[in-house]
This record gives sequence, C-alpha cells and structure tokens, in this order.
Amino acid sequence: MQCRVVQIVCLMGATLLASPLFGQEKVASQPLEMLTHGTVNLDFRYRYEYVDQDGIDKHANASTLRSRIRLASAVYNGFSLLSELDNVSYIGDDDYNSTENGKTRYPVVADPKGSELNQLWIKYAYQALAGTYGRQRMDFGNQRFVGSVAWRQNDQTYDGLRGQWYGAHGLSLDTAYVYDVNRIFGPDDSDIQPSQLHGENYFFRGEWKVTETQALTAFSYILDIDDDTKYAPAKSVDNSSASYGIEYAGKLGPATAKAAYAHQSDSGDSRPNYDTNYYMLEGGVSVVGVNAHIGYEVLAADNGVGFKTPYATLHKFQGWADMFLVTPADGIEDLYGGVSGDLGPVNLAAIYHDFQAEDSSADFGSEIDLAATWTINPMWALQLNYASFSTDDETRYPDTEKVWAMVTFKY
Repeated sequence: MQCRVVQIVCLMGATLLASPLFGQEKVASQPLEMLTHGTVNLDFRYRYEYVDQDGIDKHANASTLRSRIRLASAVYNGFSLLSELDNVSYIGDDDYNSTENGKTRYPVVADPKGSELNQLWIKYAYQALAGTYGRQRMDFGNQRFVGSVAWRQNDQTYDGLRGQWYGAHGLSLDTAYVYDVNRIFGPDDSDIQPSQLHGENYFFRGEWKVTETQALTAFSYILDIDDDTKYAPAKSVDNSSASYGIEYAGKLGPATAKAAYAHQSDSGDSRPNYDTNYYMLEGGVSVVGVNAHIGYEVLAADNGVGFKTPYATLHKFQGWADMFLVTPADGIEDLYGGVSGDLGPVNLAAIYHDFQAEDSSADFGSEIDLAATWTINPMWALQLNYASFSTDDETRYPDTEKVWAMVTFKY
C-alpha cells in the first residue's frame, strides 16, 4: 500500500513539474487541472545539535539534513489535495543517540534517519466549513496539548478527520478524530520508542473572539491509546486521558495577557487512577521594539501521576533543554520570564526558567535559553540557539547544555 501511495505522489510531482502553468494558478476549472495548476515546494533544513549531559561520558554531535517536497493541488469545486515527502539524513557521523541507532553511550537527539510520507490528505471547503481527511499536520491552539513538533527533523502528524467552522460573531469550531499518531521517533520503531501510537483520540476547540483583541476558548482532548505490548505501558496505554479546559488571550495597547485552566483524569484502559489540574498565567508588554513577558505554568500531580500531554509540541514549553518531556510524578511549577527584540536584521531572545515540584518540596533546577534568528529573505534563514539547565539535585535531572545551529532553505 505504501509503495502504491509513493507511486501516486511521484506521478503527481512529475505532472506538476512538467506543467507550463506550474506555480501560477490555484483554481482549477476541471479535475485534471487540479494537478497541472498545482504547486511544488522544496524545504531543506540542516541542523547541528550538540549535547553535553552530566552522567554520560560522550557528547552528542548530531549533524542532520531534513529534505522535504510538498505537492499541493489547485482547488476544484472545493476539493484540494496535498502530499508531502520527508527524508532525514546524517551529514557525516551519527555520534548521538537517535533512539533507533543503538548509540546509547551518547545523549539523546531524537532525529532518526529515514524517509516518510509526512502528509497525504484530501480537503473539502465550502464557505465557512472545511473538512480534511488523511495524514495531516495538526496544531491546536498554542500546541500545549496537540501539536506537530515541527522543531524536530521528523514532524508529528496525525491520521484522521478534522473539521473546521468559522462562523459569524467571532465564533469558530475546530474538531478532529485521530486513529494514528505518527511520532517524531519514526519512520521505524526503535527499541525504546514506538514510531506510532494507535487508538481513538478526539480533539475539540471552540473559540469566541469577543473583540478583535480578546478571545475565549473552551477545549477538550480525549485520548484513548491502544496498548503496544512491545513497550512498557507508560509509552502507550497509560497516557490515555481526558482533559477539559478554558483559555483566555487578550491585548490592550502594548500589554498582553494569557490564562488557561484544565482538569485531567485517566481515560480508556489507562491503569493509573488520578484527577489533576493544569493552569497558566502570563503577562507581557512591548515597548520601543522590545518584548518582555513573565509567566507561571503548573502541571499538577495526583496519586503519583503528573498531568499528561503526550501529543504536545513539548519543546515550546518548560525550557529548550527538554528535561521535562514527561511531567514528574510530583508535578512541576515553572516560573519564567523573557525578553526579545531586533538588533539590526537579527532577532534576539532570552528566557529564564525556575522549576519546582508542585506536590513536594523538590527543587528541580533552573534554565536559561538564548536564541538568535536571522531571516535573510523568504528563502533563507539562519538560527543559533543555546540552552543550559542546572540543578543541585542530579539524582533526578542532570546538568545539561545544548547548542543548535540551523540553516533553512525554502522554495
């Protein structure tokens, strides 16, 4: 089946590239023009990632290239198609633990090599309604619960059906049913991580844009993940949960405010029995081109189980060193603040985190994150990031230092 799909994608690509109208039209007057009037995009991202982690003698040196081709059809009577092929390759030696190369003497950099059908979907849109079926990228809200993890070289994508409605009076709905989640650890299973999670997952967000600058959102994420007997239950079935919550986002002049609350309990065949909460409060201000923010985010715990977000874009939260990809059994409190602004053509950012346990007296440590991004033009971008996590209690989390250097080319 997969070979058949790849053949279809290649045929689409050949048709699009051969078309004299390639890239010029987006609307088709007949079915064949969906291909001949479509577009082809190329995306290359080279990244070097260095990791120095206490307790591991070797330093990780991950040099990888992600190559992507995206084929998008024109729209015909509301229908459109999209396919996307990715390849992740080593550039030089793979001196890091990719989770599938067996190099456990090195720190983990979760960028395994391989080729994958990253997206393949069909979409129908009519006025304020849209429905998409197939393998697709999904980002719900700020990705705190459901995201595509675009930071890693292999995206997290979702197999299922998504429906969206944008109505009057600032109302909108976004809902999805997902039966497979294609994780960043793919395309193949490793000894320590499954490449896919199967099950029945339901995502829902309803937003009311009260004014142009004020919005309220209600959401629910119901995860019922099948047990993968090749792995410990914590990798699959024990991540099943039901989360319900609300969010606020607003702006008043130069000031911004965000707040969120969610309640979570076990769901499906999950063995842990728990009820716990999530809450976040953040304020920011922008003055003379400098943006500053301060926030407090808590993932609480109950019965030795921390609030779970297995489908989130976790790198966006609780520090770029990725020390808390799984919420600790005694929960976590993250007090953070940061500043950002432009220095000539380069955007600079700095963020500080202080991490404490929510359900005990443990002091997890602190972290500083730095970034410099230069978007040279719409095709080229350069980025340099740094993260340093330190703690006085290395029995739980080791001191860790990471550096990233990236070059991105899009056409």
